[in-house]
Amino acid sequence: MYSILPALVSIVFIAYGASVLYLRGANRISLSFFLICFATFCWQFTWAVLFQVNDPGYALPLAKFGYFVILFLPTTLYHFITELTRRVDERPFVYASYLTAALLALLMLSTNWLVAGVYRYFFGYYPMGGWLHPLHLLQTALVVGRGLMMLFQRQQLAVSTERVRLGYCFVSVLIFFFAAIDYLCNYGVEFYPPGVLFLAVSLGLIAQAMVRHKLLADPMVAATALASEMRLPLTAIRDQSRLLAKALPELLASYRRMAAALDDTPALRPEQLHKLGEMARHIETEVSRSNFIVDMLLASARDGALPRDDFTACSAKACIDDALACYPFEHGMRDRIAVHAHDDFLFIGSDAMLVHVLYNVLKNALHAIGSTWRGTVDIELLADGEANTIVIMDNGAGIPGDVLPHVFDPYYTTRDAAGGMGLGLAFCRRIMQAFDGEIICESEWGVYTRLTLRFPPIGKAYYGMPGADALPEAIARRA
Repeated sequence: MYSILPALVSIVFIAYGASVLYLRGANRISLSFFLICFATFCWQFTWAVLFQVNDPGYALPLAKFGYFVILFLPTTLYHFITELTRRVDERPFVYASYLTAALLALLMLSTNWLVAGVYRYFFGYYPMGGWLHPLHLLQTALVVGRGLMMLFQRQQLAVSTERVRLGYCFVSVLIFFFAAIDYLCNYGVEFYPPGVLFLAVSLGLIAQAMVRHKLLADPMVAATALASEMRLPLTAIRDQSRLLAKALPELLASYRRMAAALDDTPALRPEQLHKLGEMARHIETEVSRSNFIVDMLLASARDGALPRDDFTACSAKACIDDALACYPFEHGMRDRIAVHAHDDFLFIGSDAMLVHVLYNVLKNALHAIGSTWRGTVDIELLADGEANTIVIMDNGAGIPGDVLPHVFDPYYTTRDAAGGMGLGLAFCRRIMQAFDGEIICESEWGVYTRLTLRFPPIGKAYYGMPGADALPEAIARRA
């Protein structure tokens, strides 16, 4: 009878962990979650068997096997929280915790310092804590406490559904930690260990968070799903632009003939007519660029890195000019942007991808100065022997100090009301990394924000790449 509950909970945990791994695919978060489920399964299933054993000769090996898994369980929780909060800097400590658990496991198997024997309770045999057992308790308190602190800090910075997800996770881990009351049984306190009940409640909360709030949703999977959905409207826009390209020239010619026949001043100025004539070509260009970014995003989600096969030698100045020529500025906003192109430079990459980066950075900068009449954006292009950079700086609202470290985190956004998904700058960073460069954000709240795109210099050999022959001679001479 006493084995029924731990047996049921163990089966539910392993089934749930396997289903999450299957449905979400193998990634850092899903694998770390599966480790928790697997360790919990081994722990509770071993206890279910242990409570049925009547021979102390069999009970001690079973107790040690169960404790072998328990020694790693706190670290699996810590590991999961580290991946969930995307704290890359915390991973060395996770590995150190696994190593500590492994050393304790070796001591437990070879000595009686951690498990000194077994108690005989009314519900069955239970492990007896040895003199080194408090070291395991200390490690448990440290890593789980650290994990809870990381969850709490991340939740305070998160917005929208991310805050709800992390809230569920914080409460579920806290409840899971309450299962530590079972440690009293290791020191001779006789009562049926209720930790299994806390485990069941914790699993229920995690399940709720996953089903209702997509706790373990991969941001890039969501992005690629959205990108795939863009295929149909982009195709429709391209088809309409091609119809426009066929009909518009004749329509404009008819308009000019009519204006000339009436000997009247046309309502549309010559520059407006010229822009109308170029509209279909611009739409076609933007659709091609958008489809290219969709391809890159889908390939990135499949392979884990942006493909580099089609990279060529590109002009940074040309990309800036292209971005400014095609960006959909609101009235008067283009005049608030100044370009300081001290020198052009080449980079190995994709002009369409860099234009996408510039679009995102410009969008954020214009949003920052949008509420101020004095706000301006300065784009500076610098080239030297060590690094080539594009610096985009605005004197708008700036970024708060607690938000600044997270601007490149997927799904992190402070624009919930504006519908931001928090994927723009995250993808921009992946693009710059594919260029073997980096993107750096600096800001002072209420004063300025500066984004620096840093590109590695390229050698003479790269000037023979596709696209290099079309670059200005002044750049080629610099090689």
